[in-house]
Amino acid sequence: MNHLLSRMSPSVTNMIRMDHTHVLTTFHQYHPDTAPRVKKGLADTVCVALEIHAQLEEEIFYPALRAIADSDFMSKSVPEHDQVRRLISQLRHLQPEETSFDEAFYQLMNAVMHHVADEETLLLPTAERVLAHQLGDLGAEMTKRRLQLTASRGGELAGSMARSMSAGGLVLGAGALLAAGYLLSGSPRAPVRGATRPEPSVSPF
Repeated sequence: MNHLLSRMSPSVTNMIRMDHTHVLTTFHQYHPDTAPRVKKGLADTVCVALEIHAQLEEEIFYPALRAIADSDFMSKSVPEHDQVRRLISQLRHLQPEETSFDEAFYQLMNAVMHHVADEETLLLPTAERVLAHQLGDLGAEMTKRRLQLTASRGGELAGSMARSMSAGGLVLGAGALLAAGYLLSGSPRAPVRGATRPEPSVSPF
């Protein structure tokens, strides 16, 4: 199984880029005039995906990079994850019918976009230089751990994705990054930079 994971998994940095792409894609499915049920599904999908993504980075990617490279960005990576967790907690205490739900969602989006820009501009290129011979093994380790984490939250993920798809179209969003289909991923998506924000009816940023 470990050999299969090593062969089929993306590198750790490409997997992180795919996570970013899927989460940002889901963010942009959200609109203030969307039905409350769909808003809740999209928000829950994003929140679970971000929680799992942050845990994977903190358990596997950051320690490997920290052991080799001394980067200023490393000192703020985990605090940024903590900020995202606080915003997730705030969002989960709101109802999608409330105007403040939109504002909280866009605040979370803004924080994640800032974090993604930093990682893709600074951290991932550094990792690809200093961890060049470990990227595949770390990717396999991250895939194995991802499957463990998602197994315990399968019902939660299924429910949130079902709600997010009820608008009538398939949401190619953050839930996709949580599936075992990663094992069949042949080529990573390109990193998302400078993604265009939606035009919300409130001013979240």
